[in-house]
Amino acid sequence: MSMYKSIVYQREEVLGYVEIYPRQQQQLKEEEMKEIRIEYLTQSSERCPPLAVLHTITCNGICFKMEPSKDSSYSASEDMPRLHLLHSECIRNNKTAVMPMRDSELHLVAMYSRNSDRPCFWGFNVGRGLYDSCLVMLNLRCLGIVFDLDETLIVANTMRSFEDRIESLQRKINTEVDPQRVVALMAEVKHYQDDKTILKQYAENDQVVENGKVIKVQSEIVPTYSDSHQPIIRPLIRLQEKNIILTRINPQIRDTSVLVRLRPAWEDLRSYLTARGRKRFEVYVCTMAERDYALEMWRLLDPESNLINSKELLDRIVCVKAGYRKSLFNVFQDGICHPKMALVIDDRLKVWDQKDQPRVHVVPAFSPYHAPQAEANNTIPVLCVARNVACNIRGGFFREYDEVLLQRIPEISYEDDTKDIPSPPDVGNYLVSEDDSSASNGNKDQPLFNGMADDEFERRLKICVDLIYKLFLFHLLGSCRRQFQLHQQSLQQLLT
Repeated sequence: MSMYKSIVYQREEVLGYVEIYPRQQQQLKEEEMKEIRIEYLTQSSERCPPLAVLHTITCNGICFKMEPSKDSSYSASEDMPRLHLLHSECIRNNKTAVMPMRDSELHLVAMYSRNSDRPCFWGFNVGRGLYDSCLVMLNLRCLGIVFDLDETLIVANTMRSFEDRIESLQRKINTEVDPQRVVALMAEVKHYQDDKTILKQYAENDQVVENGKVIKVQSEIVPTYSDSHQPIIRPLIRLQEKNIILTRINPQIRDTSVLVRLRPAWEDLRSYLTARGRKRFEVYVCTMAERDYALEMWRLLDPESNLINSKELLDRIVCVKAGYRKSLFNVFQDGICHPKMALVIDDRLKVWDQKDQPRVHVVPAFSPYHAPQAEANNTIPVLCVARNVACNIRGGFFREYDEVLLQRIPEISYEDDTKDIPSPPDVGNYLVSEDDSSASNGNKDQPLFNGMADDEFERRLKICVDLIYKLFLFHLLGSCRRQFQLHQQSLQQLLT
């Protein structure tokens, strides 16, 4: 095993001469290790030993082992007490000694030795800020959770997207030969047209008529996300009974008016994440949408900024450019969480980097127009299932952390290696995949909710098919116009 000679400083004070033994898998440059300059000690840890934290968040294990120099020409007797003092303080207060590097941090973890009472350390190299943030999360028993927006938590449409979708469906109707399929497509068109009418009123008049009642916009002040942002006042209409919010991304441009449908049971999931004022998860967003749109959609989902503080939004809402995959590395690029400690909630699996896919809980795409009754008819709402998944993962993660990893850490000594420590918990280990027929495995070709399981929907569908057949016959045979109109009205009522 190779060995480097080095000097340890705490700021400008020499603590002693040491020998550094790099691990084989580490590519340390001897020049970088000529001097180890400790800038600061980390905060004390309440319940998690530093070794347990670093073992959980490191990618490559121990970077090196460090012990006082055995060479008498290097090691003066008066140097040893200084290293001893550093070692004792780190042990006593659960701290590490930190040497900042270019884009990472070198953490020295004080270790007990079986063979001597000399101050010995293990060195770990992790991303800047990662130790501090993960230490807080692990002490508080908190994990990270990353949400997608569109078709996961919300469905949003502009006038243009409504028109495009309706036009696309009408083309399908014109070429469809299956009467049952035609009825389903016509019903979907009707749902789109109804919401388009609502959005049109809002975009043109800043008001909508709902059940004969005129509802005018209410001005909402959007808080500034940074010192460089100016406050924005947006005109909003909230139709609580329909779970609809009408907003305008750019208040000055009416064409940016959007009708947003919130997924049912979002409140249940949201309240779980911060129950009784205690954060169970640190929340992040990763979306392929434009930034201004994403910020407004999240504001509608978290209006009181309970999940993400408004000052952290710009860092925690990550927008991925088209053609790129989502990545937890990019979501956490500022060292605010480790991928092993994060759960992803998304309606698509393949948009994520392959190494992150084991940590993705795939939900069925939210489709309020294709199958408006699907979520209501489900025994457990989709987002309640996601809440239960998050709860189980958090419980499993910290059960293993407390009952396995933390129990073993006190037995580890300087002479051991990370292979002697149990593998750290990983969110992906607790995310159970369902069978291939389920939409939770990311199969987008077979939606979990297609509306056909609803008895009421099936009853209506059969009646609709019968009415369409009769209308066709009446039209073909030129039968009584009054009967034709009655059947036509019945069909329209069934489609509403």
